Amino acid sequence: MPEQRKLTKKEIRRRKRQRELRIKITILVILLVVLVAAIVLIVRARKKEEAPVNPPVQTSSESSQTGREEIPSQTSAASASDTEIVVTIEPEQRTGRDEQIAAAMLKATQYDYDGAIAALAAIEGADSDSEIIAMMADLETQKSALVGFSPTEITHIFFHSLVVDPARGFSITDSDSWNNGTAGFCQWMTTVDEFNAIMQQMYDRGYVIVSLYDMVNMTTDENGVVHLTPNTIYLPQGKTPFVMSLDDTCYYHSYDGRGCATRLIVGEDGRPTCEYVDAEGVGHVGDYDCIPLFDHFLDAHPDFSYRGAKGTVALTGYNGILGYRTDYCYRDRVELTADQQAWLDANPNYNWEAECEAAKRVADCIKADGWTFASHTWGHIRIGDADMEWLRTDTQKFKEYVDPLIGGTDIIIFAHGQDLASWNEVYSESEKFQYLKSQGYNIYCNVDSSQYFVQIGDLYLRMGRRNLDGYRLYEAVYGGNDRVSDLIDAASVFDPKRPTDAWLYEL
Repeated sequence: MPEQRKLTKKEIRRRKRQRELRIKITILVILLVVLVAAIVLIVRARKKEEAPVNPPVQTSSESSQTGREEIPSQTSAASASDTEIVVTIEPEQRTGRDEQIAAAMLKATQYDYDGAIAALAAIEGADSDSEIIAMMADLETQKSALVGFSPTEITHIFFHSLVVDPARGFSITDSDSWNNGTAGFCQWMTTVDEFNAIMQQMYDRGYVIVSLYDMVNMTTDENGVVHLTPNTIYLPQGKTPFVMSLDDTCYYHSYDGRGCATRLIVGEDGRPTCEYVDAEGVGHVGDYDCIPLFDHFLDAHPDFSYRGAKGTVALTGYNGILGYRTDYCYRDRVELTADQQAWLDANPNYNWEAECEAAKRVADCIKADGWTFASHTWGHIRIGDADMEWLRTDTQKFKEYVDPLIGGTDIIIFAHGQDLASWNEVYSESEKFQYLKSQGYNIYCNVDSSQYFVQIGDLYLRMGRRNLDGYRLYEAVYGGNDRVSDLIDAASVFDPKRPTDAWLYEL
């Protein structure tokens, strides 16, 4: 008889774990069998309770109206035992291991490695699950290889509302005023096709969107003053962070007939989408502007976002917000422009309270979807030219007529590319800054064509933004001054349906 080999402690532990695993699997199988049997009994009992005493017999003519052939009812006792029971578990009821792992790995896909590791560790039995242990080890390895980005190395791009129909958006007629409008649309607007191409090219180059709030740490002192310090963002090698904002998401009356979306709404899926009226006057609902287009791009490319970040939506107030006529001038019929009066004449059943309620519902949907809001000043004012009285009046209008609908904001994005001070002045010493800081603003954005313009002081984040619009694309392709080559190939982005007359771009 061969001599038995003495087992090592390691082998004893391994065999013990194997025995425990076999016992657990046996118990799990028994519980599963009991659960299935219980479900079958419950379903049969419910069917018996719900079945009519004398079920109606459907005639052949009635059967034909249903569009399918009806199988005669079987009343024998034997047939009941042959019935197939199908139990459907709704997605919200799924709380199993696979779903928990998928949720954790989505966090990792969006570069929240600590969150992903914590989520995996929270799964029951994770400490003895070899697959989960291996996943956590792999995430720790990936985390150790991340590259840190200073907020001063982050670029900021922005768009206005997109042109869906270039034939209308860039139409040139004999009317001087229409021509002036066309030049504005050519310079300030981007088409849907251009926006989609920009997003794809930036994704292909490794860009990842981050939030303005990701760039800084904020603390509040005992006096309620918010202080800011730089925050390093960590991404894998080859990835580059960027910030995105959207200007004038209000759907002004001046956009009417220009081939743009008319307003944002809550879609059937509970997410923000757009209404759009085509050249024939037919209404459509769908991806007709930046918000739903970017949402769906992220659905397909979740690694384009850092921890679920999206963009910042900058609003004025004088025409209302998000396509809803929420300003006081519509309510009070005062200080109306010709466009506003014409709109009221065309909408005799207008109700200001209902309009505000609808706008707030859409704003809440946009925030729940991951977007943030900013002031673009109530009247789209030139902040550098405005005196203090004008600034105070404008700010209070925004706080009274816009903030209640969006839940307030501490971000202000200046219109017309102006700012509170020049680049080399002490920002916090400006009287306008001190007033806006007292009104709760902590993040201030201007327009700057530089790749990076970021200043972080104790009281503020100041950031320049780069316009990816018709002006910048035309300048890159035809003007001999390509300022966007780090982001995109402008020539391949430029929409062939866009006019190329130099006077339209002021070059």
